[in-house]
Amino acid sequence: MSIIELVVPVIGESITEVTLSSWLKEDGAYVELDEVICEFESDKATVEVPAEQAGKLIWVAQEGDDIGIGQVYAKIDTSVAGGESTSAPTTTATPVETPKEEPVTPPANTDSYASGHPSPNAQKLMAENNLTAADVVATGKDGRITQEDVQKAIANKSTAPAPAAKEERAKKEEAPAPVSPAAAFSRNKREEKMSRMRRTIAKRLVSAKNGTAMLTTFNEVDLTEVMALRKKYQDRFVERYGIKLGFMSLFAKACAKALMEMPDVNAQIGADGKTIIYHDYVDISIAISTPTGLVVPPVKNVESMNFAEIESSIKGLAKKARDGKLTLQEMQGGTFTITNGGVFGSMMSTPIINEPQSAILGMHTIQQRPMAIDGEVKIRPMMYLALSYDHRIIDGSSSVTFLVKVKKLLEDPMTLLLDL
Repeated sequence: MSIIELVVPVIGESITEVTLSSWLKEDGAYVELDEVICEFESDKATVEVPAEQAGKLIWVAQEGDDIGIGQVYAKIDTSVAGGESTSAPTTTATPVETPKEEPVTPPANTDSYASGHPSPNAQKLMAENNLTAADVVATGKDGRITQEDVQKAIANKSTAPAPAAKEERAKKEEAPAPVSPAAAFSRNKREEKMSRMRRTIAKRLVSAKNGTAMLTTFNEVDLTEVMALRKKYQDRFVERYGIKLGFMSLFAKACAKALMEMPDVNAQIGADGKTIIYHDYVDISIAISTPTGLVVPPVKNVESMNFAEIESSIKGLAKKARDGKLTLQEMQGGTFTITNGGVFGSMMSTPIINEPQSAILGMHTIQQRPMAIDGEVKIRPMMYLALSYDHRIIDGSSSVTFLVKVKKLLEDPMTLLLDL
């Protein structure tokens, strides 16, 4: 028997531990070289891990386990060949004269150590749904019960008609027994392990809250001209570039222009706490909500991109984020962040700085509100803007000036388009 150990590879420069989020191959299954066998969830992304050799997979770690870089998570028995039969080989020999015997028919199903036994994932599903091995039709190798077998049994159970005995009992019951108020409400609770991404988000948010002198300044922007611009040119924009002109590209471009004029807001404090790092470019991190948490991949060199390029970049990053396909390189960097709580209906909030950046802009929901325009009351589409900033590096006057610049660019978008 030749067994090799699989260790957690180096995933990123600052990553020392990962979580085994899911096994993609069953324990004891035969795997090919470079076949993906599991997924690791790191602080920044989910990474698929391939088999380093062909052979029988032997689990060492379980789903949900935290494993350090370089530690063993599985083994592969390379002496097991693919498709290898477990039955004795048959040979053909020249017949000899022996007394005739009745042929013996082997049983149709040969039991093995795996017969009727569920895989770890299948066992968990069976326990959660009160199923036994007798309730499941095993289709796995050597009669093993797979996760798919249990899922089929659950589906069949949910669609199966109620037994006649239960129907008869239901008919005989005249009325349900009175239930006391205390018993009418659930008092159940459950404890689940926090995902690595959620733990990372929590750690970073607490660090930003405790490690920066964070303040927030507010303003409001009239989006009448922006909405008129989108309405007038949307069809031609889609026809030319194949993508819609959204609010995010306009906000990103306005922020990029203001950041190039105010480098302090685009800067960050050095790791030693004694230097300031200025950037001659603008990489804007876009907050994207995913099923597993919030991610903020950056769109790089926004100051040099046109609106179609910005929209395409944001759309591509959002799709990858929701599909869990973002790479570590796509998650790194960023000099400024924009988050849009308005898509969830938020009217006003104080966003938390995305360290090591020094500022973040919060967009909010657009509301039709009465505004005084040239001595007249008019209904305008208004949005509150919030700029959270690190007061250690950005003065209050700079934060207000930056937000006013962004407001003016959006209220007169032709100055943004003409770079005035």
